[in-house]
Amino acid sequence: MTTGMQKLPTGFGRLWTAQTVSSLGDGVSHAALPLIALTLTRDPMALAVVTAAGTLPWLLFGVLGGALVDRWDRRRTMWVMDAARAVLLAIPAAAAALDVLSIPLLAAVAFVLGLGGLFFDTAATAYLPDLLGRDPALLERANSRLRGAQTAASGFAGPPAGSALLALGRAVPLLADAVSFALSAMLVRSLPAMPRPVPEARESLLQQARAGASYVFRDRLLLGLALRPAVGNVAFLAVETVLALFARERLGIDTYGFGLLLTAEATGGLLGAGVASSLGRRLGTGTALTCTAAVEGLAILGLAASPNPYAAGLALAVCGAGMGATMVIGPSLRQAIVPPHLMGRVASTSRMLAMCAAPVGAFLGGWLATTYDIRTPLYAAAVLLLAMTAVTASMTGNRRVEAALRAAAPAGGPDQPASADPVRESAPELL
Repeated sequence: MTTGMQKLPTGFGRLWTAQTVSSLGDGVSHAALPLIALTLTRDPMALAVVTAAGTLPWLLFGVLGGALVDRWDRRRTMWVMDAARAVLLAIPAAAAALDVLSIPLLAAVAFVLGLGGLFFDTAATAYLPDLLGRDPALLERANSRLRGAQTAASGFAGPPAGSALLALGRAVPLLADAVSFALSAMLVRSLPAMPRPVPEARESLLQQARAGASYVFRDRLLLGLALRPAVGNVAFLAVETVLALFARERLGIDTYGFGLLLTAEATGGLLGAGVASSLGRRLGTGTALTCTAAVEGLAILGLAASPNPYAAGLALAVCGAGMGATMVIGPSLRQAIVPPHLMGRVASTSRMLAMCAAPVGAFLGGWLATTYDIRTPLYAAAVLLLAMTAVTASMTGNRRVEAALRAAAPAGGPDQPASADPVRESAPELL
């Protein structure tokens, strides 16, 4: 397939702009919501409830949400979810203006925003391969641009903007996020409509959800792609849980320095996303995935052994680069090989596994630091990442990847990846 120099379609520019604007709003609210919660309470458990509420939808409805997305029109799902989130944010903004904002209201808003994000993200993941004709090279280029813009908007521009807007009033950052969702909804609505796959059989929603999940677990390549972020989340959350304490106690970094440390990681992520396509072409997708996994593990090992803030910043930048490249290459491959009628369920199942793994990592990091030493979670995370590299290397090797891409190509039957059986289900329009 020789489409490396082919131009991305015009519609992608609108999708990219929509997701960039929305990511900017996400960065604003990501910084502002915890700070708003701090104006209401100093109880750590209450603050944790607000944070956890945003992740609960993936844990509770991840697979079912994917099954619904596979029934619904994906473009319509995206703009309706963004429009709904814009309207929803008016509620806490009004409550803040009237001085009746509360922790339960913030938690409820975080939960519903997370639910909208579940449907939007899953629909966007399923819509993109249809927009790009399921071309692997175009998908890598598109995901590289999307990931880079997301990192820049939500990681660099959004948080300081959220903090600055909060100084103008508690309602201001909430309204800014609402505007970002409204603009995104208008842009997404202007995207071209994509035909959905013709349903082959009628099944219940639960049957369809189960079929999507089993599709991932039966296919070694898809399972390997799902294990990477799941095991990675255990490791990275173990690190994140103790990183601020490690930076202060062992590296002597103050609050400002800790912000720079996180910026170094985000900078690496931006670089990794930018070189992901080139890396995949030079090494092969499977080898590139193995290399990025090894880089992440070795970087965390370097972080654990860092003697000063500069070494720690370099280690986090390298780790961020590995993560950024992985988050382009892995999803692009999945989008190229999964049949359109299963894309929502496969994407949401993989995301749900990653989300479920995150609390395990947080608990593991806290327990290891309390029981042993502040560096122990970092060493454990490095060992876990390197072990994952060895386990998944054969599952996502070049030969397996190439076989899956051949099977998914139009000449070889676009509806089946290399090692999976056909799955039959219905897709009545519900939205």
